[in-house]
Amino acid sequence: MRDGVSLTNLDQPLFDGAEATKRDLVDYLDAVRDRIIPVLRDRPLSVMRVRPGQQPFMQKNLPKYTPDWVKRATVWAEASKREISYALCDDRRTLLWFANQRSIEYHPTLTVLERPDHVTHLILDLDPPAGDDSFGAAVQAALLVRQALTDSGLTGLAKTSGAKGVHVFVPVDPEASMEDVAAATRAIAARAERIDPALATTAYIVDDRAGKVFLDSTRSGGATVVAAYSPRIRPGTPVSFPVAWEDLTSVKPTDFTVKTAPALLGDTDPWATGMPDPQPLPADLVAEGHTIPVARVQAMHEGKRRARARKAAEESTSG
Repeated sequence: MRDGVSLTNLDQPLFDGAEATKRDLVDYLDAVRDRIIPVLRDRPLSVMRVRPGQQPFMQKNLPKYTPDWVKRATVWAEASKREISYALCDDRRTLLWFANQRSIEYHPTLTVLERPDHVTHLILDLDPPAGDDSFGAAVQAALLVRQALTDSGLTGLAKTSGAKGVHVFVPVDPEASMEDVAAATRAIAARAERIDPALATTAYIVDDRAGKVFLDSTRSGGATVVAAYSPRIRPGTPVSFPVAWEDLTSVKPTDFTVKTAPALLGDTDPWATGMPDPQPLPADLVAEGHTIPVARVQAMHEGKRRARARKAAEESTSG
């Protein structure tokens, strides 16, 4: 029992390859609670859970057995045409309850409950291709993004994704519309790609990336991004960890795990202290972004075009 939460099966392995037990997860989340709760607070939360012997699964809707004291928010999901009861992880007891449910990854919305029409951050998700130095490639792409931000009069903060990539967060002015933030994100990705098109690409279709780092500008609106300090369901149970720009080239994702991160943090909170103040979006950046098609929509149309071309080619061959 901890803070009124009954903890069970603490000595079970967390998942295959975790190199950690459920106790390690609970202890880690409790150790970093004063850092992770602020980035989860007031944001509808999705979690990735792993039950023994099962594949990981994403949980958005709270199960019926959720305690009454877990705060929740009811949100209409346009895609599934139904209301979803999301948790709000605003306190230690809720975080411990999630840990006991074997909730390993924490994916909050980019909006807070009071302002569902406003994303708080512009986010670039840098996804490298497979390879021995995939994280190193993501770091180099992150430095391109930093240069594009600097050239645009903006500053951001980086963190490891906890997998093989890097996330760059830029806090934005509360008056910026969701559409303008999305447009600015596309423009920053395009500007970073122009700095070194041999390294980075904005191509949404995987086959078009030619082994380059994908500058994913789609993390906006109703999307989620794994929270700073969240563990990941990866070998060794790494965590998404803030890294200063000057240190980014000298770290690797496996440096930060549920077992090592608390000691590395000590009494510090580099995500809170390193995050810049919210910034207005430059008008030219927003204007450029609005001329760039939304990646998913563009990819959908391109996929249909290619399918039609293949069908026509097959018909001409068979004829």
